[in-house]
This record gives sequence, C-alpha cells and structure tokens, in this order.
Amino acid sequence: MGLKREKITHLHFYFHDIVSGRNPTAIQVAAAASTNRSLTRFGLVVVLDDILTETPELTSRQVGRAQGMCSFASQGDLSLLMVLNYAFTHGKYNGNTLSILGRNSVLSEVREKPVVGGSGLFRFARGYAQAKTHTLDPKTGNAVVEYNVFVVHY
Repeated sequence: MGLKREKITHLHFYFHDIVSGRNPTAIQVAAAASTNRSLTRFGLVVVLDDILTETPELTSRQVGRAQGMCSFASQGDLSLLMVLNYAFTHGKYNGNTLSILGRNSVLSEVREKPVVGGSGLFRFARGYAQAKTHTLDPKTGNAVVEYNVFVVHY
C-alpha cells in the first residue's frame, strides 16, 4: 500500500466561528419546533465553513477551513454533535484534510473530540483534537476557539 513509518503530528490553530454580521461562517439550517423553548437549543442544526488561522486574530495567516455541521444533541446540557473536516489550504498540509466526529460539551473548559480519518498526508489518520474557547462575544455569539490536534498518520 506504499505506507511509510507512522508518526505523530501536533497541529495548533484557531477556529473562528462567526454567527453574526453580513458574512457568517456558521448558519442555522434546521430547528425543531421546540428549539425556541429549550435552554440547550436541542434540535438545532448548523452548517459551518469556519476559518482556521495561525493566531487568534482573524487577520492572521489562514491555514484552512473547518467545514461540516453540528447539531445541538443534548436535552440536559449544552452539547453538540460535531461532524467536521479540517481542510488545510496553506502551508505544509495544503490540500490535505482531517475528519473529526464527536461530542462538544460547550461549557467544559477543554473539549476533546476524536480524529477519525483524513486524506492525503493524513490518510489512515487517528488521534484527538482538544478545543478551548479563547474568546466569546456574548453580544454577537462569535467565538474564537484554540485547537491542539494530535494525529497519528503515515
């Protein structure tokens, strides 16, 4: 299969979730009728194409996009089911992707989600992604999330 020796790669970047303004990167596409009455927004589905950057500033060098969807999947707490591809568009990993599938308990300080695969240099990838909210604007709902991703791949 042409596989090389396995290695571990650590990726560090910032995820910009923009839900307000003229050009949001995350938009609601579906909601259950009861979503408006739920404190946890249970039943809401959002599609996103969030920018990934090297530093927390949106103006810093872009390294890729987080593309996928999340659903508010808990009736008891603010937790999401996230299905994402990190599509790298610049730098060493340009043209390669990582796939994430997991639970995001939003109010936890650090959230961990599994890496379930990838493409290109990340073919057969496995590992985990740790997310930590860097900033959250309560007025707009916009957030910057710091990611540390540890990937085993060939």
